[in-house]
Amino acid sequence: MSVKTEMLGGRLPLLDPQALSIGQKEIYDRLNTTMIPWADGAHFKSKTDGGRLIGPFNPILFSPHISARFLDLHDGEEKDTSLSERVRQVVILSVGAVWKSEYELYAHTAAAREAGISEDAIRTLTTGGLPDELSDQEKIAQRYARQLSAEHRVEAALYKIAEHAFGKQGLVEMTYLIGIYHIVCSLLNAFEVPAPGQEV
Repeated sequence: MSVKTEMLGGRLPLLDPQALSIGQKEIYDRLNTTMIPWADGAHFKSKTDGGRLIGPFNPILFSPHISARFLDLHDGEEKDTSLSERVRQVVILSVGAVWKSEYELYAHTAAAREAGISEDAIRTLTTGGLPDELSDQEKIAQRYARQLSAEHRVEAALYKIAEHAFGKQGLVEMTYLIGIYHIVCSLLNAFEVPAPGQEV
């Protein structure tokens, strides 16, 4: 493995698929049947040519038992949410912009593109802005996600607008999504995981 490839792990070594514990192998196999094909479909890099996982997927392998529960939450949100995919990607990019999380913004720029969000809107979202061309509902989602992520509160006026737009269930689901990506960004930023092409 090249030095440049190894640097994709940030502060953690990229784990060798041939040297995983039983628990790590279970998580590795789960990711390879769920998240990695999704990443491939969205056209962003999630593993090396040698099969080592990158992005948040490598840190996840280090604690397989807790990670299994986290993946249950992640997969459940994705499967059962009432939020549209466009709204989900607006929320995720808004969280990533607050965290300035390189890999998260890299990956979800690709996912947002797949969801039909324009390049201009994506660029604005990744820098923390509110694109004019988003729908009213998407703009509310951006404001809610950004305010909760940056200020750790949602002011009453915005909450009322968001509740009207998404309903109580939708806001709970959006808040779960925000929390999930706070965990993802925590893993990426704590271990200084770069996006491919941004290795230092």
